[in-house]
Amino acid sequence: MLEGKCVDSAPLHRAECLSVTSSELWTRATADRYDAEETEMSSAAVLGPTLAFLADLAGDGRALEFAIGTGRVGVPLRERGVPVAGIELSEHMAAALRRKIDEDTLPVTIGDMATTVVPGEFTLVYLVYNTITNLLTQDEQIECFRNAARHLAPGGRFVIELGVPPLRFLPPGQVAVPFDVSERHLGFDTFDLVEQILVSHHFTRDDDSDGDDLRYRRENSRHRYAWPAELDLMARIAGLEKERRLADWDGTPFTQDSTKHISVWRKPA
Repeated sequence: MLEGKCVDSAPLHRAECLSVTSSELWTRATADRYDAEETEMSSAAVLGPTLAFLADLAGDGRALEFAIGTGRVGVPLRERGVPVAGIELSEHMAAALRRKIDEDTLPVTIGDMATTVVPGEFTLVYLVYNTITNLLTQDEQIECFRNAARHLAPGGRFVIELGVPPLRFLPPGQVAVPFDVSERHLGFDTFDLVEQILVSHHFTRDDDSDGDDLRYRRENSRHRYAWPAELDLMARIAGLEKERRLADWDGTPFTQDSTKHISVWRKPA
């Protein structure tokens, strides 16, 4: 668990005091290879609908990305003309973003997404790629909703992209569900059904290994999964109203068979 501590100013903006959160901190090594390992998620096929959706909601206003990371979404959204600011817990991830775009063009504050406050109002706050699950308690996830509402102008929207927990694929007595079995990567999730915690396990082949000398790097990360209805209740606690829920950025209707959702809540005018 991260320890709360106050920090001084430096090249990256920092919140006056980093709050205690349960989010795991991304290391320099992970940040340095993140973009290379997420090339599919950075492709035009994936980003095109995402950027169009977010830009439409932002309109002529400003957008704030919680957990902006290396700027996979925030940087191209800014390049489309939407003023974007970001909050990011990992200085290493933010440093990778800073190599792509300068501070004046896309300001980033180092801090946690549940409590860190940045100046101004926004017409859009968004949180993509399952990142709300990095907050490992329900209370922290509720605070994330409250923080979004705190930053939104009246009529503004909060958007979350989140997978639906794949518990339908978990037979009795089984604790793991595979999500990727490929030549370069093996991935599976294990579940604690009482605490709503999943652990994503990754075995990634080293680029320099081949033939009889195959070597794999093992990593895992903890997440608190949440159901769509639970998020709606969090939104109500934060004073936000559900506007719509879709199965993807293209606008496919959300059904009981959808594997993820794009949910939009609105701050009353």
